[in-house]
Amino acid sequence: MNEILELLPELRTQLGDIQETLIANLIMLSEIPSPTFEEAARIKLLQQRLLESGLQNVSSDEAGNGVGIIPGKDPKRNILLVAHADTVYSEKSDHALSVLTDEIKGPGVADNSLGMAVLATLPNMLEKLGIKLKSNLVLLSSTKGLGRGNLDGLRFFMENNSIPFDAGICIEGAQLGRLSYTAEGMFRGHISCTLPEVLDWQKAGQNSAIIALNDVINRILEIPIPRRPRTTVVLGAVRGGKSYNVMATRSSLRFEVRSESAEMVESIRSRIDDIIADAASTHSADFEFNVVSSREPGGIDVSHPLVKCCRQVMESLDLTPTIRPSMSEVSELIARGLPAVTLGITEASNLHDLNETIRIQPIYTGLAQL
Repeated sequence: MNEILELLPELRTQLGDIQETLIANLIMLSEIPSPTFEEAARIKLLQQRLLESGLQNVSSDEAGNGVGIIPGKDPKRNILLVAHADTVYSEKSDHALSVLTDEIKGPGVADNSLGMAVLATLPNMLEKLGIKLKSNLVLLSSTKGLGRGNLDGLRFFMENNSIPFDAGICIEGAQLGRLSYTAEGMFRGHISCTLPEVLDWQKAGQNSAIIALNDVINRILEIPIPRRPRTTVVLGAVRGGKSYNVMATRSSLRFEVRSESAEMVESIRSRIDDIIADAASTHSADFEFNVVSSREPGGIDVSHPLVKCCRQVMESLDLTPTIRPSMSEVSELIARGLPAVTLGITEASNLHDLNETIRIQPIYTGLAQL
């Protein structure tokens, strides 16, 4: 291990030679729209790039996941590398990237086009560095990961593939220094409120879909939230109404509940059910409450060899680990008993904006880490 750690700073320098290939892969992948459930075109390009790099074992499954295998010296050992293929942007967004001297800007470039580009470039990187690993590397670009996708692509792969894995690494474009090896319990909910299309103008100001939903929001905020186990309720987005002088007949709320305790998550979910039932009666409104996605809490211990190895690698590269729970693919791997972590590749800003930005120079530290 010490020999590897001593080589890392030198690897960071050598990886600068791979810049042209990496950025070419990043641009080609980024400019293909890949919203959740519509990742096929981006997956196809990834497979093409893996085949061009010399991989023989490249395929896809019924869920649309893209898979490539880099053979190792020991065919019995397998490490899974995962990068989700979907982004939050539809084909209506302009997916062109702006490549500057030390920055690249564009929708989804950090989350998670860079992660996919790393998968596409990894065979070339290992060949250029003369690295032959003992374990097989299974490169997986998973579909249906975000929002209503609820990690269904990764879940399908894990349930149906026959490869026994020894460890997993989930690759996210940002942030460099990220180290996630635990997952919080979570659910993301969508509440919609509908009132009759024709409302009595004599009752204007007394009732509307916005007023009814506001009542629900206020009562959600009154739910006692404990400090331990650590629990949060995030109200993410509210929509409703049509214009200044038209009473709203429709409104909606998107929110997320997280906790270290599965029991606390379920308790809050039950309370919200009760709140909605009461508000529906009070306001004569039709409420609908859907759970879009959910996770179970879990993780590996800080003393696990994989976590200790990650910390040593980061320290050798002068990185300070940022340790936080993850809702990403690592939560699904951990739930299946597989030791796994999530790592970030570079520094990024304006996340989830159309001008999402990554820095180029730190990428080589992130690649050396990987």
